[in-house]
Amino acid sequence: MADVPDLSVIIPAYNEAATIARTLTLVRDYLEGRGRSFEVIVAADGNDGTREMARELIGDDGRFTVIGSAQRGGKGRGVRGGLGMARGRIVGFVDADYKTPIEEIEKILPWFDQGFDLVIGSRGMGDSQIVRAQKLYRRIGSRVFAFGMRTVTGVRNITDTQCGFKFFTRRAARDVFSRQRIDGYMFDVEILRLAQVLGYRIKEVGIRWQDDGDSRLDLIAGNWRNAKDIMKIGLSRFKVPQACRIFDEAPAVPRKPAAIRETTAVS
Repeated sequence: MADVPDLSVIIPAYNEAATIARTLTLVRDYLEGRGRSFEVIVAADGNDGTREMARELIGDDGRFTVIGSAQRGGKGRGVRGGLGMARGRIVGFVDADYKTPIEEIEKILPWFDQGFDLVIGSRGMGDSQIVRAQKLYRRIGSRVFAFGMRTVTGVRNITDTQCGFKFFTRRAARDVFSRQRIDGYMFDVEILRLAQVLGYRIKEVGIRWQDDGDSRLDLIAGNWRNAKDIMKIGLSRFKVPQACRIFDEAPAVPRKPAAIRETTAVS
């Protein structure tokens, strides 16, 4: 079996043809420059050519894999699928639009040596650096969301649940994501509540972040869907049905270099 990499990075993407080449290049160049063994899994849904562009860029580099389909399966599903394949000692995900630069991982990794199981980037800590803030209406909406989310789910001691820069020990990731079910944006809340219920140690770290003004969330339908998912999380006892035990099998055999795997999304 191939050597286990130090780090697995999942990049969930939906129609990110405009940004995916830049993000992959920056992630690859930075991690190579640090001398750290790594793998990158791009979980790309959509029909704008994101998967094809990623495949062309990475060529036959066996450290990269592309998965996804033309249908939109949801960010939660994409991350879950990527983590199901990840082999790294530390695994996590970063946003395809590069709101948080990959070098911020140097603020994340040392905390694993202190015994933490999850280390998550945050825009709400005293040392967080917001290069470009969201528009005012979105900031207000985020505060309303946070109040409702904490009331319903009980996740009250996390300042920023939605920052797309989260890393886990492999053991914690396999345990948490074997129980995770939300396919949409609220999967972040679900994994944090699961981690708390399961007793994992979570560290929140201030990171550098900038808004790009590109929101994929429909203000009415999207927020209604998010509200329903929050209610599901709040009411769930997190039992583990057999259908969700996606990580119980033996470790995967080495993958073919830079494969594109087409999957079918289920609504």
